[in-house]
Amino acid sequence: MGRVKLAIKRIENTTNRQVTFSKRRNGLIKKAYELSVLCDVDVALILFSPSGRLTFFSGPNK
Repeated sequence: MGRVKLAIKRIENTTNRQVTFSKRRNGLIKKAYELSVLCDVDVALILFSPSGRLTFFSGPNK
């Protein structure tokens, strides 16, 4: 059995939105790193949290 498809929509509860962002942020950074290593490309990732905090990632330097 597969998972139920959920509609993508804004999370109204600010606490839940911040928690979801924190969990997904690490996954996005990991995927950006994997892409930069596997495909030998330069990757830059800029994220702003719901509270306005900046997070950035740049692929490993050669």
